[in-house]
Amino acid sequence: MFAFARRTAFLVCLSLPLGGCFTQTLNHGHVISNETLSEIQVGSSREQVELLLGTPSTTSNLNGEAYYYISQVTETTAFFNPDIVEQRVVAVYFDNDGFVRDMGNYTMEDGRVVDYVTRKTRTGGSDYSFLSQILRGAQNPGLSL
Repeated sequence: MFAFARRTAFLVCLSLPLGGCFTQTLNHGHVISNETLSEIQVGSSREQVELLLGTPSTTSNLNGEAYYYISQVTETTAFFNPDIVEQRVVAVYFDNDGFVRDMGNYTMEDGRVVDYVTRKTRTGGSDYSFLSQILRGAQNPGLSL
């Protein structure tokens, strides 16, 4: 029995370092190739941009309309937190008539990391404890949270 336990412990100790050898790479967002990006020229219409690149990750209406296509590449080794190894933001700026006036291609070296994967939207129900919700429901039976 003791030999079996020693053998099992030995095998477990051997397999632990191998757990760190497994790295998973994930792509998030709009992965846009340089060839596709080169097809968009100044003067292209908004519809042409949407046909080539798809729906943007986010938009802006400050100083004319802009489309932003955000992508990230993360690597996770075994059970550790993921690391962002690459980030790219492609910005397409439109004039007031809806035609491309400028484009930008930003990477992690150009600014800070955009954390759009882990954001959570708060809900009204999570602001109250369980007991508070029960008491509020007893006070106003027709009110739903």
